[in-house]
Amino acid sequence: MPRRLATLFASGALALLATVAVASPATAATPQQRLSVLSSWTQTSASSYNSWNSARVNRAPWADYAFDWSTDYCSSSPDNPLGFTFNLGCYRHDFGYRNYKSVGQFSANKSRLDSAFYEDLKRVCATYNAVVRPACYSLAWTYYQAVSIFGSVAAVQQADIDRAARMKADAERRAAAH
Repeated sequence: MPRRLATLFASGALALLATVAVASPATAATPQQRLSVLSSWTQTSASSYNSWNSARVNRAPWADYAFDWSTDYCSSSPDNPLGFTFNLGCYRHDFGYRNYKSVGQFSANKSRLDSAFYEDLKRVCATYNAVVRPACYSLAWTYYQAVSIFGSVAAVQQADIDRAARMKADAERRAAAH
Protein backbone atom coordinates (compact mmCIF):
# COMPACT_ATOMS: atom_id res chain seq x y z
CA MET A 1 0.00 0.00 0.00
CA PRO A 2 2.73 2.59 0.75
CA ARG A 3 4.21 2.07 -2.72
CA ARG A 4 0.83 2.65 -4.35
CA LEU A 5 0.31 5.79 -2.25
CA ALA A 6 3.72 7.10 -3.26
CA THR A 7 2.91 6.48 -6.94
CA LEU A 8 -0.42 8.28 -6.62
CA PHE A 9 1.26 11.18 -4.81
CA ALA A 10 3.95 11.45 -7.50
CA SER A 11 1.33 11.37 -10.27
CA GLY A 12 -0.71 14.03 -8.50
CA ALA A 13 2.32 16.22 -8.00
CA LEU A 14 3.23 15.98 -11.69
CA ALA A 15 -0.32 16.82 -12.70
CA LEU A 16 -0.31 19.80 -10.36
CA LEU A 17 2.99 21.07 -11.79
CA ALA A 18 1.67 20.69 -15.33
CA THR A 19 -1.48 22.62 -14.42
CA VAL A 20 0.50 25.44 -12.80
CA ALA A 21 2.82 25.65 -15.81
CA VAL A 22 -0.14 25.92 -18.22
CA ALA A 23 -2.18 28.23 -16.02
CA SER A 24 0.70 30.65 -15.33
CA PRO A 25 2.12 31.83 -18.65
CA ALA A 26 4.23 34.98 -18.67
CA THR A 27 1.92 37.95 -19.11
CA ALA A 28 2.75 41.24 -20.75
CA ALA A 29 2.84 44.30 -18.57
CA THR A 30 -0.22 46.52 -18.78
CA PRO A 31 0.15 49.87 -20.56
CA GLN A 32 -0.16 51.61 -17.17
CA GLN A 33 2.63 49.48 -15.68
CA ARG A 34 4.83 50.11 -18.68
CA LEU A 35 4.28 53.89 -18.50
CA SER A 36 4.93 53.90 -14.76
CA VAL A 37 8.27 52.13 -15.10
CA LEU A 38 9.21 54.19 -18.16
CA SER A 39 8.49 57.37 -16.23
CA SER A 40 10.50 56.23 -13.21
CA TRP A 41 13.51 55.48 -15.43
CA THR A 42 13.48 58.78 -17.32
CA GLN A 43 13.50 61.38 -14.55
CA THR A 44 16.32 63.88 -14.04
CA SER A 45 17.60 62.37 -10.78
CA ALA A 46 20.65 60.19 -10.28
CA SER A 47 18.45 57.54 -8.66
CA SER A 48 16.30 57.38 -11.81
CA TYR A 49 19.44 56.97 -13.93
CA ASN A 50 20.78 54.29 -11.56
CA SER A 51 17.50 52.34 -11.69
CA TRP A 52 17.48 52.48 -15.49
CA ASN A 53 21.12 51.43 -15.70
CA SER A 54 20.55 48.52 -13.32
CA ALA A 55 17.67 47.34 -15.52
CA ARG A 56 19.80 47.83 -18.64
CA VAL A 57 22.43 45.51 -17.22
CA ASN A 58 19.83 42.95 -16.07
CA ARG A 59 16.95 43.10 -18.58
CA ALA A 60 15.43 39.67 -17.90
CA PRO A 61 13.08 40.82 -15.10
CA TRP A 62 11.72 43.51 -17.47
CA ALA A 63 11.13 41.31 -20.51
CA ASP A 64 7.31 41.44 -20.09
CA TYR A 65 7.46 45.23 -20.53
CA ALA A 66 8.73 44.90 -24.12
CA PHE A 67 10.96 47.95 -23.87
CA ASP A 68 13.05 48.99 -26.86
CA TRP A 69 16.66 48.86 -25.65
CA SER A 70 18.20 49.69 -29.03
CA THR A 71 20.57 52.62 -29.28
CA ASP A 72 22.97 54.37 -31.59
CA TYR A 73 24.38 56.14 -28.53
CA CYS A 74 25.13 59.75 -29.53
CA SER A 75 24.07 59.30 -33.16
CA SER A 76 26.75 60.73 -35.45
CA SER A 77 28.25 62.89 -32.69
CA PRO A 78 31.11 61.43 -30.65
CA ASP A 79 29.93 59.12 -27.85
CA ASN A 80 32.87 60.18 -25.69
CA PRO A 81 33.91 63.63 -26.95
CA LEU A 82 37.41 64.60 -25.83
CA GLY A 83 37.41 61.54 -23.59
CA PHE A 84 34.29 62.56 -21.62
CA THR A 85 32.06 59.48 -21.33
CA PHE A 86 28.68 60.58 -22.67
CA ASN A 87 27.72 57.21 -24.20
CA LEU A 88 25.42 55.98 -21.40
CA GLY A 89 23.68 59.35 -21.15
CA CYS A 90 23.01 59.12 -24.88
CA TYR A 91 21.82 55.52 -24.44
CA ARG A 92 19.27 56.46 -21.77
CA HIS A 93 18.13 59.38 -23.92
CA ASP A 94 17.56 57.00 -26.84
CA PHE A 95 15.70 54.65 -24.49
CA GLY A 96 13.33 57.43 -23.45
CA TYR A 97 12.75 58.74 -26.97
CA ARG A 98 12.14 55.31 -28.49
CA ASN A 99 9.86 54.02 -25.77
CA TYR A 100 7.74 57.17 -25.42
CA LYS A 101 7.34 57.27 -29.21
CA SER A 102 6.18 53.64 -29.16
CA VAL A 103 3.39 54.46 -26.70
CA GLY A 104 2.41 57.68 -28.45
CA GLN A 105 3.43 59.97 -25.58
CA PHE A 106 6.67 61.43 -26.89
CA SER A 107 5.59 65.07 -27.26
CA ALA A 108 4.35 65.25 -23.68
CA ASN A 109 7.67 63.90 -22.36
CA LYS A 110 10.36 65.24 -24.73
CA SER A 111 11.30 68.24 -22.62
CA ARG A 112 11.81 66.09 -19.51
CA LEU A 113 13.78 63.49 -21.49
CA ASP A 114 16.08 66.22 -22.80
CA SER A 115 16.49 67.66 -19.29
CA ALA A 116 17.30 64.20 -17.90
CA PHE A 117 19.89 63.82 -20.65
CA TYR A 118 21.52 67.12 -19.67
CA GLU A 119 21.55 66.15 -15.99
CA ASP A 120 23.13 62.80 -16.87
CA LEU A 121 25.88 64.56 -18.83
CA LYS A 122 26.50 67.07 -16.04
CA ARG A 123 26.85 64.19 -13.56
CA VAL A 124 29.47 62.69 -15.87
CA CYS A 125 31.28 66.03 -16.02
CA ALA A 126 31.29 66.34 -12.23
CA THR A 127 33.51 63.23 -12.05
CA TYR A 128 36.36 64.90 -13.95
CA ASN A 129 39.18 67.06 -12.65
CA ALA A 130 38.11 70.64 -11.96
CA VAL A 131 40.66 71.84 -14.52
CA VAL A 132 38.90 70.16 -17.48
CA ARG A 133 35.38 70.19 -16.07
CA PRO A 134 34.39 73.50 -17.79
CA ALA A 135 35.15 71.98 -21.19
CA CYS A 136 32.99 68.97 -20.30
CA TYR A 137 30.13 71.21 -19.14
CA SER A 138 30.42 73.17 -22.39
CA LEU A 139 30.03 69.97 -24.40
CA ALA A 140 27.17 68.81 -22.18
CA TRP A 141 25.36 72.10 -22.87
CA THR A 142 26.04 71.77 -26.61
CA TYR A 143 24.69 68.19 -26.67
CA TYR A 144 21.64 69.26 -24.66
CA GLN A 145 20.93 72.18 -27.01
CA ALA A 146 21.19 69.86 -30.01
CA VAL A 147 18.57 67.45 -28.65
CA SER A 148 16.41 70.20 -27.22
CA ILE A 149 16.24 72.20 -30.45
CA PHE A 150 16.81 69.57 -33.14
CA GLY A 151 15.82 66.34 -31.39
CA SER A 152 19.20 64.72 -31.96
CA VAL A 153 22.81 65.14 -30.91
CA ALA A 154 23.61 64.61 -34.59
CA ALA A 155 23.22 68.39 -34.79
CA VAL A 156 26.43 68.90 -32.77
CA GLN A 157 28.96 70.57 -35.03
CA GLN A 158 32.68 69.86 -35.18
CA ALA A 159 33.25 73.55 -34.36
CA ASP A 160 31.49 73.00 -31.00
CA ILE A 161 33.78 70.08 -30.19
CA ASP A 162 36.84 72.05 -31.35
CA ARG A 163 35.87 74.97 -29.08
CA ALA A 164 35.61 72.62 -26.08
CA ALA A 165 38.91 70.99 -27.06
CA ARG A 166 40.59 74.42 -26.99
CA MET A 167 39.01 75.12 -23.58
CA LYS A 168 40.30 71.81 -22.26
CA ALA A 169 43.81 72.26 -23.70
CA ASP A 170 44.06 75.85 -22.38
CA ALA A 171 42.92 74.78 -18.92
CA GLU A 172 45.38 71.89 -18.83
CA ARG A 173 48.20 74.21 -20.01
CA ARG A 174 47.38 76.78 -17.30
CA ALA A 175 47.23 74.06 -14.65
CA ALA A 176 50.57 72.62 -15.73
CA ALA A 177 52.21 76.10 -15.60
CA HIS A 178 51.26 76.58 -11.96
